[in-house]
Amino acid sequence: MNENDEILRSLCGEDAIAYAIIELQEECDSRGSLILKKYMEYRRLSRLASHINSYSKNLLSVAVVEGPDPKEIERYLDEILSLTQLGDDYTEFMVSKIRGLSSVDPELGPRATKTFKSGTFSRVVQDITGFYVILEEFFMVENVRKAIKIDEQCTCLTTSMVDDVFYVLQKCCRRAISTSNSNSVLAVLSGAINLLSNEYQEALQQKMMEPSKLFLGGAGVQKTGTEIATALNNMDVSGEDEQQFQASLECWDGATCDHCNTTHPSSVGIISYELSEAEYAENEVNNPWVQKLLHAVETNAAWLQPLMTTNNYDSFVHFVIDFIVKGLEVIMMQKRFSQLGGLQLNRDVRALVSHFSSMTQRTVRDKFTRLTQMATILNLEKVSELLDFWGENSGPMTWRLTPAEVKKGVGLRVDFKPEAIAALRLSPSHL
Repeated sequence: MNENDEILRSLCGEDAIAYAIIELQEECDSRGSLILKKYMEYRRLSRLASHINSYSKNLLSVAVVEGPDPKEIERYLDEILSLTQLGDDYTEFMVSKIRGLSSVDPELGPRATKTFKSGTFSRVVQDITGFYVILEEFFMVENVRKAIKIDEQCTCLTTSMVDDVFYVLQKCCRRAISTSNSNSVLAVLSGAINLLSNEYQEALQQKMMEPSKLFLGGAGVQKTGTEIATALNNMDVSGEDEQQFQASLECWDGATCDHCNTTHPSSVGIISYELSEAEYAENEVNNPWVQKLLHAVETNAAWLQPLMTTNNYDSFVHFVIDFIVKGLEVIMMQKRFSQLGGLQLNRDVRALVSHFSSMTQRTVRDKFTRLTQMATILNLEKVSELLDFWGENSGPMTWRLTPAEVKKGVGLRVDFKPEAIAALRLSPSHL
């Protein structure tokens, strides 16, 4: 595409590039999907997945069923990851090429983009990703159980299973995040959390109980004390290592939030808040950005709800809110407002609070406090009215904006005089 870009543009403009991309994607659907199918057949992934499922179901049965070799499974995982990453790189390049077309036929751009989402290649990638999840979960479970089983005293202050278990979990989670597939990430993270909450926690508790039994049985005090100290160290270090999983989740959250960038903050930046009465009335019917932003959030986040626990989904929604609010605060401090513009901002913030409140069981109103207070000061009749809300007059209201931010916010009003703002005396002691 890059080599022939100028030739295509000279023939039929940007439409030629869009048509070329569509033709290339049809070829990818044919040959790319065939390559992936051949790989799945070569590695017998369907048969391997059935073997893993049978092995997992028969773990508690009397008959001993030997499972696949985890080392061999890891080789397949790396191969699948390499294939899917190549596909992602190709798709990302082509889609970015389409989005960079500014004068293409209005119907041609969406048509070209759709071919990447609904074609044969995309469906086969989903199939191989499904096998990836089965293999990754098996690899993770088997290696965690092995680490717990062969737990040994190290030269360090903990036993071997602490480092071994968290090494395996971090490795699997990072590999899942590298797939850039949200379903894969959720499945592997969920599996890691289950292992920590059940089998690993039971192993830690067992380590705490064993020294007590030895002590009651008359074993040496020094030996028992050493084992108790080691068990406590296991607990402490495990708590620290769990923070790595939070970091992994936040890394993925950040990547997901990037999808919201199509409407935030760029589209908000071009919206005017220097409104006339007619413009304010029009915004009540057709809000220029709030509905687009909320649609982007729903598209990129709400579908995760049935796949996550209530607590995890609430945490995810609050992470998205923090991302949005932080950007909005920066943007609003760079705008100019009429009084109706301040009223519009208040209306926009209330719409955001209302929508996000319906998405989570936790309160969200406090997240928007600074924006709400900004809207309040931008809706004043005159500068001196601010003193009715400040200091001893603030009542139950706690200001989250600093005096400097409040003065800057008041200064965003196009009709307020600078000398009146400069005369304000706002004591920080009342924050």
